[in-house]
Amino acid sequence: MTTGDRANERDTAPRTDGIQADIESRLAATEPDVEVLAAEVMGSRRSPKLRIYIDHPGGVDLGLCARVTHDLRDLLREYTVEVSSPGPERPLTKLDHYRRHLGRRVRVRTREAIEGRRDFKGELIGADDSGVALAAEWGTITIPHERIRRSNLVSQPPAENNRR
Repeated sequence: MTTGDRANERDTAPRTDGIQADIESRLAATEPDVEVLAAEVMGSRRSPKLRIYIDHPGGVDLGLCARVTHDLRDLLREYTVEVSSPGPERPLTKLDHYRRHLGRRVRVRTREAIEGRRDFKGELIGADDSGVALAAEWGTITIPHERIRRSNLVSQPPAENNRR
């Protein structure tokens, strides 16, 4: 991977011991069309859970989740592994994810307060190597990637004109 590729694949969510990168490289060999959107370790030390959100051009179904779990079966020694579709509020962890969803509503939580806030919801109006830009009724803000703790799309109710 070149330096430019790394910048395009900037990970804005915390990776625990490189586990997401490890999962991505392992699945590239067995399930090359699967995109790992996020891998997060949660739970307690005594009962850690590894939650993996995946996407696939043909959609994510139970069979694909089972195959991915099987491909990662050695992780079951350390974690309870949960593989799932990202759903409508999919996580955004890479620059490419943000660029794909420009114009959509997002929620961004930061590691520390910016302008007195740590939680921002608004329309995603920009994404580049330096950060992501949001606009909402409170104004606009650019949040540097390194300050993002977690972000995801926000479900939008159907427009009034479409409800019938």
